[in-house]
Amino acid sequence: MLRGAFRLQEVFSGPLRFVSDGVFDDAWSKRLTDTLAPRGYVKVSSIRMQGLLLLCFCQLKHLQFIRDIQTTYTRTGIYGYWGNKGGVSLRLAFYGHALCFLNCHLAAHLDRAAQRLGEFRHILDTQAFPGPAAPRILDHRLVFWFGDLNFRIQDHGMHFVRSCIDERTYDLLWSKDQLTMMRKEERALQEFEEGPLDFPPTYKFDLDSDTYDSRLHRTWFGFTGKKRKPAWTDRILWRLRSHGGGGGGPPEEEEEEDEEEYPLRIRQESYSSNMEYSISDHKPVNSVFTLELRKKGDAPLVRLQPGGDWSADTDAMVLYSPLQPFPSSVWDWIGLYRVGFSSVSDYITYAWVKDDEVSSSEEVVQVYVGKEEIPVRGGECVLCYYSNRLQCIVGVSDAFKVHESKLAGEEGLVSEQNRTSPREDDL
Repeated sequence: MLRGAFRLQEVFSGPLRFVSDGVFDDAWSKRLTDTLAPRGYVKVSSIRMQGLLLLCFCQLKHLQFIRDIQTTYTRTGIYGYWGNKGGVSLRLAFYGHALCFLNCHLAAHLDRAAQRLGEFRHILDTQAFPGPAAPRILDHRLVFWFGDLNFRIQDHGMHFVRSCIDERTYDLLWSKDQLTMMRKEERALQEFEEGPLDFPPTYKFDLDSDTYDSRLHRTWFGFTGKKRKPAWTDRILWRLRSHGGGGGGPPEEEEEEDEEEYPLRIRQESYSSNMEYSISDHKPVNSVFTLELRKKGDAPLVRLQPGGDWSADTDAMVLYSPLQPFPSSVWDWIGLYRVGFSSVSDYITYAWVKDDEVSSSEEVVQVYVGKEEIPVRGGECVLCYYSNRLQCIVGVSDAFKVHESKLAGEEGLVSEQNRTSPREDDL
């Protein structure tokens, strides 16, 4: 399964942190990656725009079937010049089905509903991806739209809203939720679906508490006792494209035939908030979905295996066989990873498929790996073929054991290689 997407807003992005995060993973990304890697999930990709962050993870067994990974962003803060508001998106093909994840942080305040809708339309209009398959967000087979969308509850007063929360009669508030109202009238929203809001509004809370806004707020004229009315600002919606939906892709008849031959269905299993978290004035929202699909392909592009036994005592060989045509490059490389690795860059070492090639035939290519590159302590590992033109892993070997070296106990020979990414070091 895809682990799916994690979205965060207002990740601390002061000048010094913003510079360091451009070189290193931010603390949230590192924590999520470190937590999921031991559970067998690998980070597929991520994108950050100031405090707006989107990450996507998947199980290792699916990694070689995720392709065409692209990201983009749109600023809407301060007339489009500042990235404190806007949207970041990540698109990919999952077994041939085009999916897009869109994380938005839209304009705040009760009276800005029309501005929020305008920002959403602007994001849909401006974000584009290379290639003819799904150049726009709505061209994708399935779109997940989520984030701090900032829609509020209008008309109802503070007392009525809080009494409904206390009595858990949330349904009495739904008709005045701005997003629910606009989904009935606005064409851009009508095809998006959302589960029932059967959980307390997620905004606004006093920090480190489960108490809705009770504090004084600073204004240009001093302090005011006015409290924020609770609202479901944090939302998760989805859009499954109907036959012939979207535009800019293949002809309508071809789309319909493709969608009939390779059906894709989605079912929402849960939709809730996590009230136990209190480090923000928002409560996080989560949803679990089940996708049922017919794969457009279940064979990797490349088959990989180690040649013989591996240890740091002898040079080693990687054997690989292209199973399908794909745009190979001199910059393609094969990485050696420990089982439980966290991302593409989390390799032990790598070999260039062309520069380190030893021999080739119509069926098998042999690639050399020097013994000095192999970890002396050994361990369970896998090999991954990275395609530079496709910008993704297109082949993963079965797990195999790298044997501990006879030299492992000798002083000074227990460190492993920590080489820079080939894309940064040699290109």
